Amino acid sequence: MTMDKTFDPAEAEARIYKAWEEAGAFAAGANASRDETFCIVIPPPNVTGSLHIGHALNNTLQDILIRWKRMQGFDTLWQPGQDHAGIATQMVVERQMAEKQDKRTNYSREDFVAKIWEWKAESGGTIMEQLKRLGATCDWSRNAFTMSGAPGAPAGEEGNLHDAVLKVFVELYEKGLIYRGKRLVNWDPKFETAISDLEVENIEVDGHMWHFKYPLAGGATYEYVEKDEDGNVTLRETRDYISIATTRPETMLGDGAVAVHPSDERYAPIVGKYCEIPVGPKAHRRLIPIITDDYPDPDFGSGAVKITGAHDMNDYGVAKRGGIPCYRLMDTKAAMRADGAPYAEEAAKAQAIIDGAEMSEAEIDAINLVPDEYRGLDRYEARKAVVEAISAEGLAVMTDADDPRLGKKKKKAEEDEDAPTSVPFVEAKKIMQPFGDRSKVVIEPMLTDQWFVDAETLAKPALAAVKEGRTNFAPDNWKSTYFHWLENIEPWCISRQLWWGHQIPVWYGVCPTEQEARTGEPDVATKFKKCALNEDQAKEKILAEFNHVHDVEFGEMDTSIGSADWTGRSGQLGGYRIDEQGRLILRVYRDPDVLDTWFSSALW
Repeated sequence: MTMDKTFDPAEAEARIYKAWEEAGAFAAGANASRDETFCIVIPPPNVTGSLHIGHALNNTLQDILIRWKRMQGFDTLWQPGQDHAGIATQMVVERQMAEKQDKRTNYSREDFVAKIWEWKAESGGTIMEQLKRLGATCDWSRNAFTMSGAPGAPAGEEGNLHDAVLKVFVELYEKGLIYRGKRLVNWDPKFETAISDLEVENIEVDGHMWHFKYPLAGGATYEYVEKDEDGNVTLRETRDYISIATTRPETMLGDGAVAVHPSDERYAPIVGKYCEIPVGPKAHRRLIPIITDDYPDPDFGSGAVKITGAHDMNDYGVAKRGGIPCYRLMDTKAAMRADGAPYAEEAAKAQAIIDGAEMSEAEIDAINLVPDEYRGLDRYEARKAVVEAISAEGLAVMTDADDPRLGKKKKKAEEDEDAPTSVPFVEAKKIMQPFGDRSKVVIEPMLTDQWFVDAETLAKPALAAVKEGRTNFAPDNWKSTYFHWLENIEPWCISRQLWWGHQIPVWYGVCPTEQEARTGEPDVATKFKKCALNEDQAKEKILAEFNHVHDVEFGEMDTSIGSADWTGRSGQLGGYRIDEQGRLILRVYRDPDVLDTWFSSALW
């Protein structure tokens, strides 16, 4: 046998790895000579991806441990698998479609998901092959995929992981640990879905802070006094407004209050009074209360903060504490809402709440407070229009043209001899702006209906395990980080507005009494939702609750609306009909959302 003059690692490594694999050296139990077991479940990498340096590190460490235990004779398993990477995978396939002037909405949900399965068959194995090139000694015969066994899965993608995910969802739902609610989430306008905090990149960018006047209701005035650190008066004047500063003027349309710190003496005379939002048709300007909360910083800006609970994380907290209504201004693409009644009617509804009318959270969310002329505008187009309207009305706070806080505007004013000496106060400053880590567009905090896990309750056993010494950290000081995280955990948003993923196993519908169905009075029908593993189980639960119903049919959301075959004004909750034999038939739809990829990865 002759030896090659140069070593070819690519050839040698592939040959040796193939020999190991064919010999079953990586199989569970290989080289076992004792009863003890040792197992590592690989943190499942995204099916879309390629390995990065983090994978190289953590998989190398896992491989070292596995080889060590295997050599010691333990019954050893390194379980490999991949997660379906909901947003990332859908993004890859949609991008490929766009290159062919095609798009997802040209297809049914089932046909689009079929395209993703096709992509997975062609390109989804990249990361596994890279792990093999690293020399990872996983038991590849057990390789699994988090969407295995899902409806529409092609041959070769059989399995029970999809069923297992839905089983856990149903169990947690029945225990009250999963629920649907309206909360503020990070909304990605490009993908039109909620995303997690970890999928948001906060980046410092050049921004602006606009300073505006909110006139006091009824022409009221107060003495505004500023003092220095020693208590000496530096400014005293009579004002008929309260000044606020904002980096997002377009959200003023949804303000529910203006907040000041309880210790801020400047605004003590007007706490509890009302001010007017300085934008929109003058005849329908809304009045909002001036409240106190610990959130505003008296030393930042004017010390007064506009509270737009449906579009800012901090404002949402203030709104919840103060019982302030949250008005959603934008649609799923971050354009100003174009639905609902004319602005005059919608503004009257909001004003009625201020005057004491009680409305549900859903009723408040339905109110569209975008003035008619701004409806349908992109959020940045609306921002420009709002700023121009307020400035034209003389409600912008003014400052000297040479104010250094104006940044470039100051320089321009200095160069132009005819420039005005007083200009709107638009502060040039660095701001932290949230971007989607995949979409690269600015994330919009949005008040939407989502599914949540009661993470606080689920965290309790994990906390107890460490506090009771059953789980240890090395080094020990990491306990404090762990405790801080789990003791301050928020509800976990697990729903995503995508087509690729584990579809939420909940069905919605309305059910009238037999008399209501025959007399056409659907407004009093009972709304219901059923959580079940599949359509058969959902149907069984529905028929068990409503014994006067003959049958249940399943449709897509909104298919019953406007259909001659279905009676009732049931909104998005399905429909019903009386068949030729006079029997009541319900149509229900499944929740269109899918589970966050990390829900199934966490179970894995």
